Amino acid sequence: QVQLVESGGGLVQAGGSLKLSCAASGRTFRAYAAGWFRLSPGKEREFVAAISQTGGTQTYADSVKGRFTISRDSATVHLQLNSLTPEDTANYYCAADRQFPTILSGRGVDYWGQGTQVTVSS
Repeated sequence: QVQLVESGGGLVQAGGSLKLSCAASGRTFRAYAAGWFRLSPGKEREFVAAISQTGGTQTYADSVKGRFTISRDSATVHLQLNSLTPEDTANYYCAADRQFPTILSGRGVDYWGQGTQVTVSS
């Protein structure tokens, strides 16, 4: 069992930055690929970024490429959000799964966090 707890969300002005963190506890987190998704009212859940078990591979949605950076250590996954726009407003969720492709698809993911809200004002 893996428990994921996100933190770092908040209210920020357009152009600002935030750093989200996802703290993992339970089984050896290094065995899991991890990622971030977001959900905003009226929209479907959107893949944001993923990172492999070793951290050597990162994948980003086109909408955040060049602005967001995913990283990890033994027990935490971070998402640095830069150059934020109101379109980035959403609840951001952390995910973990033993299979990296599963994180990319978002379907059948083993573990999800509860989410942290990011609100970007114009």
